[in-house]
Amino acid sequence: MDIVLALKTFLRVVETNSFSAAAFDLGLTQPAVSRQVSALEAHLNTRLLHRTTNAIALTVEGEKMVPMALGVIAAVEALGDTDCAKSGPVSGKVRLSLPAPLGLYISDRLPALLDAHPNLVVELVFRESPSDLVGEAIDLEVRLGVVGDSSLICRRIGWTTACLVAAPSYLERRQPPRTPDEIIGHDCICYSRAGNGRSWSFSNGADELELCVTPRLIANSSMGVHRAALAGGGLAVLSHILADQDVASGRLVRLIPDFPPTRLPIHVVYPSRRNIPLRVRTVLEFLVDAVSTDDLMA
Repeated sequence: MDIVLALKTFLRVVETNSFSAAAFDLGLTQPAVSRQVSALEAHLNTRLLHRTTNAIALTVEGEKMVPMALGVIAAVEALGDTDCAKSGPVSGKVRLSLPAPLGLYISDRLPALLDAHPNLVVELVFRESPSDLVGEAIDLEVRLGVVGDSSLICRRIGWTTACLVAAPSYLERRQPPRTPDEIIGHDCICYSRAGNGRSWSFSNGADELELCVTPRLIANSSMGVHRAALAGGGLAVLSHILADQDVASGRLVRLIPDFPPTRLPIHVVYPSRRNIPLRVRTVLEFLVDAVSTDDLMA
């Protein structure tokens, strides 16, 4: 029995709460996954999982095994004993959670990655707030701004670029703001990322200004903010990914370009363990490369 493979299989079953989902992610058959877990239990002479027709659950011994398995795999990989797992064909599923604008940008580029790896499956989860990575079986997640969870591995891959915009129909009835201070009193469409929809920050490289605005509309989706801005609902702060084509076509007008919204770091986070599967590492490097090719995110 390959103990490292058996431990990795056991952990994936725990993370996905499913033998079939673990098999799909690992590029194995369901019987093969079951055999790996059974072999591990036989090797340890203890039951790690309770199995029913509808669910699985960790035994007390299984709960103790999870951190031990993570430690064993990390130690083995630190010694370089699993190099064979770092090469070969990329297969299985990767769940990637990211904000909608970046998700659209990545969606345009994913077919090239999938063409290069026919056995790779990527599931995009468009989400504006942090996930429970382990509980929801998220392999990689993109987060904007400061990442407060120190238990996660965090890698900065770029910076946001946003702009203050409004539709011509709105500006026909309201005087465009010339400075951030003049935003006060305007109809504002706010994106409630991470629960904060009333604070806008601007920076010109030398000075930074934070405004508390009174929104007329709040949405927990940047796509909703975008559509409302196009409809003339008011001022909005939008990612360049959403706004650039509309600005170029005249559907939106960029405002106060010399004092734009403050740039935020773009981080990719993943569970704090060293045994990153090849499928996850492949998508991670693709994500890094995709962001780096856009000068406005570099």
